[in-house]
Amino acid sequence: MNSDPDPFDQGQRAARQNIPPEANPYRDGSDEHALWAAGHEKVAGAREANESEGS
Repeated sequence: MNSDPDPFDQGQRAARQNIPPEANPYRDGSDEHALWAAGHEKVAGAREANESEGS
């Protein structure tokens, strides 16, 4: 069993909590940083798309 937090999941959770992408806790250039950013963008990008469709 893997008890380490998944950076992608952490990024998604951060986006849902309106935490800005600049708050990425991982070292810039690391795999974890990229995964966190991808998870954040997946949620934040979907939210922005939904908001723009509603206006």
